[in-house]
Amino acid sequence: MTMHSKSNLSEKEGVKQPETTSKLSAEKIKLSRKKQVSTEEFVSKILDGNITFLSRAITLIESTNTKHEEKANSILNACLPYANQSVRIGITGVPGVGKSTFIESFGKYLTSIGKRVAVLAVDPSSSVNKGSILGDKTRMEQLVTDKNAFIRPSPSGTSLGGVAQKTKESILLCEAAGFDTIIIETVGVGQSETAVHAMVDFFLLLKLSGAGDELQGIKRGIIEMADAIVINKADGDNIKNAKIAKVEFNRALHLYPPKENGWQPKVMTASGIKNTGIKEIHEMISEYISNAKKDGFFDRRRYKQNKHWLFTTIDQQLKNQFYKNPSVKKSLELELENLSNGEITPFNAAKKLLKFTIKR
Repeated sequence: MTMHSKSNLSEKEGVKQPETTSKLSAEKIKLSRKKQVSTEEFVSKILDGNITFLSRAITLIESTNTKHEEKANSILNACLPYANQSVRIGITGVPGVGKSTFIESFGKYLTSIGKRVAVLAVDPSSSVNKGSILGDKTRMEQLVTDKNAFIRPSPSGTSLGGVAQKTKESILLCEAAGFDTIIIETVGVGQSETAVHAMVDFFLLLKLSGAGDELQGIKRGIIEMADAIVINKADGDNIKNAKIAKVEFNRALHLYPPKENGWQPKVMTASGIKNTGIKEIHEMISEYISNAKKDGFFDRRRYKQNKHWLFTTIDQQLKNQFYKNPSVKKSLELELENLSNGEITPFNAAKKLLKFTIKR
């Protein structure tokens, strides 16, 4: 009986895969990250449309590090003269309405007609560990590879309504980088819609049909802010339900007073998966923007938004400074203990703490 030197079950040497990144390239990347990039270089690269530097600048904006904040402000100030040349579109809707699919379909259409699109997608942060999934690049796998598109998912953190605190500044950087259409996707919960409405030129509300959403839409104040309502997922067996929902929402809109500029919000149907209704939605938004610019409403709205964010930022900065005050930190613990023991009301405790920042 012949004995084999090796068993047929023995492990065979596999095919060696080539290295995806050479050691030399890896070292260059490490060195470039360690190198301090000047504000001038940041601005120059952003104005050239360099996505890498745009992303790094947005990261600086989102950072809570004081040095990063100073540099981010310098970059913003230098980029400001080249900003404010885009159309800003806010898109919201409840989770599951198909925002990411719709935005990808809409974004692909815009790039196909020569537009440059930046998507600022705000992901909800966990209230437990403060983390975010940041999965929009995964969900928009076609748009993310488009050379005329930029997708930036950001954690909502603890800012108003789930909207990233620095989204407004990120918009300005994207505009300076040459993106003429900025899409802001909200998490679709809480007061995020209100915050996004205060930073866009057109506010689009996505709705579903056949899920009791028609009545909910009538009850919610969000409908007053919408410049248009799109019944999404209008495909297959759902087309009939989408048409019924369109009629219901049209009726609901007549219950609300006309908008300041006289615009009557439109109700349309679309399918992000089938790419139906996308062109018509873009034409409708273009009509709105054209009319708003002609009568001066476009500029008036942006001025009001900038005024809103000025006061919002002041409120936020005052709040931050208050809690960083050493005297406040020390007294806060004492007042919390008094509150727990029922020795003081929350309102009187607040008045006592505020004396550390209010000079009479």
